[in-house]
Amino acid sequence: MNVAREPAELAEAQRAIAVGTFDGVHRGHLRVIDAARSAGLRTGVVTFDPHPRVVLGGQVELLATLQRRLELFDETGVDDVLVIRFDERLAELLPAEFAERMLRGIGAETVAAGETFRFGRGREGDLALLERLGFDVRRVPLVENVSSSRIRQLVHAGETEAAAALLGRPPEVEGIVVRGDGRGRELGFPTANLDVPEGLLVPPDGVYAGWSHDRRAAVSIGTNPHFDGVERRVEAHLLDFDGDLYGERLIVELWSPIREQRRFDSLEELVAAIDDDVKRTRAARRPG
Repeated sequence: MNVAREPAELAEAQRAIAVGTFDGVHRGHLRVIDAARSAGLRTGVVTFDPHPRVVLGGQVELLATLQRRLELFDETGVDDVLVIRFDERLAELLPAEFAERMLRGIGAETVAAGETFRFGRGREGDLALLERLGFDVRRVPLVENVSSSRIRQLVHAGETEAAAALLGRPPEVEGIVVRGDGRGRELGFPTANLDVPEGLLVPPDGVYAGWSHDRRAAVSIGTNPHFDGVERRVEAHLLDFDGDLYGERLIVELWSPIREQRRFDSLEELVAAIDDDVKRTRAARRPG
């Protein structure tokens, strides 16, 4: 898969492109990509970074980093991705100018997008305009109840299994493994402490069954109240793993909640609870 930051970086070709922000690359987004692919041309994706809503003054907790989005696009088998930097200058482009520079500029003949897609200055551009400009437009109806906003609501509520049904896979967190306090190893349950990128959505505090690094993982999110912690952390205990992950990027799937974070009456109770977390993680099923 070719990734470009400017239209000129892509080789000339007739393309069918899917266009949108595609945060999360959920089931609805996959339909848009499939609609582009059905045109029988070289298939591409046009996406934006950072999220347009952030640039326009809003706040968005992302379901996936740009790097993860690109990996998910690659899994769909698309040929090319154009990542357009969304800034105030781009936001002020007239819709027709955006279409000519960013779509026609990469050889797009077919454009697939969600039926509510808007673009250009003041969000004045729509799919009807693209049709008037001569593009073969594939309007993709919204999948009922499937949207990035709805998925964010579910993840915020800790409803990871319901979110997985809309995503088509479990929700994830990711980050670089950094050194923590080392308490997990002292207790017999070493953890990978993640430095999560700013702006990425993290579910509520608690312990979750999940998956990372090709094995099941018991994932703790929170401040570690038993040890009077104050820093919110994401820590993954990878089952049946003994190795050094420092400096590696880990993607952690969150399958299902196990329990809330709490203070225990003794260290022995804490160890017993973690042992139960591990047992429940072994028995968990991957949703989505």
